[in-house]
Amino acid sequence: MAGISNIGKIPELRKRIFFTLSLLAVYRMGIFISVPGVNRVEMENYISTGGGGSILGMFNMFGGGALEKLSVFALGIMPYISASIIIQLMTVVVPKLEQLKKEGEAGNRKINQYTRYGTIALSLVQSYFMAAMLEGMGRGGGGGFSGAEVVADPGMSFRLMTMLTLTTGTAFIMWLGEQITERGIGNGISLIIFAGIVAGLPDAVAQLWTLSAMGEFDLLSLIFVLLSVAFTVSAVCFFEQAHRRIPVQYTKRMAGRKMYGGTQSHLPLKINVSGVIPPIFASSILMFPAQMAGMIDTPWMAQFSAAMQPSDWRYNVVYVAMIVFFTFFYTAVTFNPVDVAENLKKGGGFVPGIRPGKKTAEYIDRVLSRITVGGAAYLSAVCLMPILLQKGFGVPFSFTSIFGGTALLIIVGVALDTVQQIQSHLITRNYEGFSGPKGPRIRGRSTNK
Repeated sequence: MAGISNIGKIPELRKRIFFTLSLLAVYRMGIFISVPGVNRVEMENYISTGGGGSILGMFNMFGGGALEKLSVFALGIMPYISASIIIQLMTVVVPKLEQLKKEGEAGNRKINQYTRYGTIALSLVQSYFMAAMLEGMGRGGGGGFSGAEVVADPGMSFRLMTMLTLTTGTAFIMWLGEQITERGIGNGISLIIFAGIVAGLPDAVAQLWTLSAMGEFDLLSLIFVLLSVAFTVSAVCFFEQAHRRIPVQYTKRMAGRKMYGGTQSHLPLKINVSGVIPPIFASSILMFPAQMAGMIDTPWMAQFSAAMQPSDWRYNVVYVAMIVFFTFFYTAVTFNPVDVAENLKKGGGFVPGIRPGKKTAEYIDRVLSRITVGGAAYLSAVCLMPILLQKGFGVPFSFTSIFGGTALLIIVGVALDTVQQIQSHLITRNYEGFSGPKGPRIRGRSTNK
């Protein structure tokens, strides 16, 4: 409590936290502004009576309930994440983008601008398909919903209006995230996703309690589910802070009349360098084709749409494969062993038993590749937790989607990162952090969006 009370003693930190909370409040208020010409009650009925367990349910979960309310924020921040993935992949294969990345701050600003353009383009495409899906609901179309029509007056005018409002909503969320990152505390995009997921916590707990009270859950099953959640949270905290230490020795050197160096240190390599980025990337990529498949009313697209549901084993196989791929890809993009080895060599440091330069880079790369295998396995296991709880114990999707898998990774990871940033502000101004003067420091994870 003493560490928390120190937050109010730093005016700059107090302003940053207040600014962050204010913009998150604006985002949550925007969730309740619906797209013109839709029946949000029927959409809520669809999500609550079966649509919640589909890919639309995951879309709704990441958006903080924006989809079931047919909000102007229904697309959420996923188009921005998809655009970021595309741009980062292109920086590896396109020489011009690779050169921009090496130009420092100016190049990063240019890449960010390209990402914004890509976000708008993807939002226009996704909003068109979403408008077509909404028109089909209730009329035996691609939505597969037999209730009342969700769209009162379908047609091209509705589709254009939906494209305009949803694209504008996504652009506004993107701007909110950038403002939080620049003038607030924590990573803005991550905090927006975090806020949307946390908003569904009370409903998920209430639904599980209701099922337990109705007798659909026996006491042992409820205890096992709660223990599984506690174990998963502990595992996420452990792996997000775990790292492998490579010993580093510094040679002695004279500078003027003083002797420097001769000390021992270590190079920490995180078990999970990529953080929660791989599950977010994999989810956003799988949502896009599954969304389009649900709009096209053909037999083979219907089969593809069925395969792209979170409860299908084929979806989970592809999901795990993409998590593993993005874990290694993002680690390779953000951590360059050659640069690390060169910096060690320039500073007079070396790994005992390894020659400086190329051999050190190869050693670091080999160690990093091995521990990344463990990081990818950990991410895959956590992300498969919801489907195991659903299949084995009949836990509702609204609960497993938040207290297991990607959502739980995001909640814990973003919380650790935000606490670490707040603690850094406290320590730099001679205030003790949350753990007290003798306790261990809370290490956060690195994010890059």
